[in-house]
Amino acid sequence: MEQDAPDGSDPAHLHELFEEEEIDLSDLRWDDTLVLVIFWVLAFVVFLQFFTRYVLNDSLGWTEEIARFLLIGVTFTGAVMACRKNSHIAVEFLYRWVPRPVRRVAQLVIDGLTTAFFGLLAALTAQLAGKTHQMMVSIDFPKSYVYWFVAGCFVAMTFYSLRNLWRHLREGTSRLIDPDSHVADAPGMD
Repeated sequence: MEQDAPDGSDPAHLHELFEEEEIDLSDLRWDDTLVLVIFWVLAFVVFLQFFTRYVLNDSLGWTEEIARFLLIGVTFTGAVMACRKNSHIAVEFLYRWVPRPVRRVAQLVIDGLTTAFFGLLAALTAQLAGKTHQMMVSIDFPKSYVYWFVAGCFVAMTFYSLRNLWRHLREGTSRLIDPDSHVADAPGMD
């Protein structure tokens, strides 16, 4: 005997409620594969850590440190992807209450500050990487390579942020000002 679903709908029609939307991967580019590769290597290392610790009862010591550095890699590579798509988190509340010309000026100021911020972080991280001469604790690998990778991610974010600034100057719009008029990576923009 079938019972009604909690919302009163027929159980035979519940599959319609939970149908998945079509997944759109058209906004992915070749450089997004790096975050995917790092993510799956991280997933493997974490699974290996879990398996050796709880199943074999003999943990591999290097997995924790490597997982930490891979998580850093996923984070900053994903930040590059978010910057390319112009999808970093932003506070849009005030944009609804100010006139359009003020919104445009505010967007350009924000884009300029963001670009300068990423550039400054790239320079500071490169300095840190140049001064780091330690090896990783668990494996014989320079820790500075991780910092150089993060510095490279900041350089990429600086270039993408500069591209977004140029696009907003040229088009006079952004996703914050008019969400329907801005496409994150329109064809021909790369």
